Amino acid sequence: MTQYQRLLVMLGPQMRHTPALQRAAALADTSGAALDIIVCVDDVDTFGLMSDPAERKKLLDDNQQWLADEWEQMRRAGLDVACDVILTRDLLQTALDQVNRVHCDLLIKDVQHEPTLKRLVNTPLDWQLLRECPVPIHLVSEIRCPLPRLIAAAVDLIPGHGADSLDDQVIEAAHSLALQCDAELHLVHVFDTARTHLSDFGAGTVTMPGFTGSVRTAQHKAFDHLADRHSIDLANRHFLEGPATRAITAHVNHSRTDVMVMGNRHHDILQTFMGDITAHVTEQQLCNVLAVKASVDPLSPVAEQ
Repeated sequence: MTQYQRLLVMLGPQMRHTPALQRAAALADTSGAALDIIVCVDDVDTFGLMSDPAERKKLLDDNQQWLADEWEQMRRAGLDVACDVILTRDLLQTALDQVNRVHCDLLIKDVQHEPTLKRLVNTPLDWQLLRECPVPIHLVSEIRCPLPRLIAAAVDLIPGHGADSLDDQVIEAAHSLALQCDAELHLVHVFDTARTHLSDFGAGTVTMPGFTGSVRTAQHKAFDHLADRHSIDLANRHFLEGPATRAITAHVNHSRTDVMVMGNRHHDILQTFMGDITAHVTEQQLCNVLAVKASVDPLSPVAEQ
C-alpha cells in the first residue's frame, strides 16, 4: 500500500466531531490525501421517528448546515475536502456505492456498538462492511491523539502462499500507515492451541505426544522468518499464546497500541463457527482496527488453481 490519495469517512446523523472524523482529518493532513465526508441518514422508519416529513427535513437540514461549516473550517486548514448528506434505506449498499464512486484508498468509520440482542437479530453494519467492502476499513473506537503512535500488524502465519499472502499485505498496510504517521511498527502473532487442535481435528496428529510443542516451534520460526523479511526490530516482535481475543486484549492493555492491523477474509465453515477474530476484536472495543481485505483469498478455489 502506497501513500493515501483519497480517504472516505462515513458518519451517522448527529455524530459531529467523532473519533473517526478526527482520525480522518489528521490522516488527510499528514498524507495530503483528499477527504470525502458522508453523513448517512437511515430512512428505514423502524420506530416511526422518520414518519413526520418536517422532522426528516429538519434532520437533513441540520446535518447539511453542520457539514457546510465543517467543510469551511477544513478548507481553511488546507484540506481538500468534499461533503454530502445521503438519505438511504440501505446503509451497506450506500457505503459500497460511495467507496466505488470516489475510488478511496481507505474507508474510516466509528465503531457501531450494538446491544447483544440486536446483534443476534441483525448483522451489525460494521460486520457487513468487513465482509463486503473491497478497500481497507479503519474502524475507530477512540483516539488518544489524532495520529496513531504505535501500530501493530497481527498475522496468522498461514503457510504456503508466498510473498503475496494476506500476512504480507497486512504488514505492508501497517508499514505504510506507520510511515505516514511517523509511528512505531510492531508485529503480533497469537499461537492458540485450541485453534490448532480444531483445525487439525481428524488428522490423528493431535493426539501424538509433543505435537503442540512441535507446532509452536514451527510457528515461532515462521513468525521470525516473516519478521526478518520485513525488517521488524526484535524488540517489536510479540509471539503471544492463548485464546486469540484474550491474548490480544492483554497485549493491547499492556502496550500503547493505537491501531491493530488485521487480515480480513471470507472464512470457511470451521473458521466461521469459531468466529471472525477481526470482527470480535472490533466489537470488544480493544483498540482501533485497520482491516485489510485479501487481494486474493488464499483459502478460495481461485487461489488453488
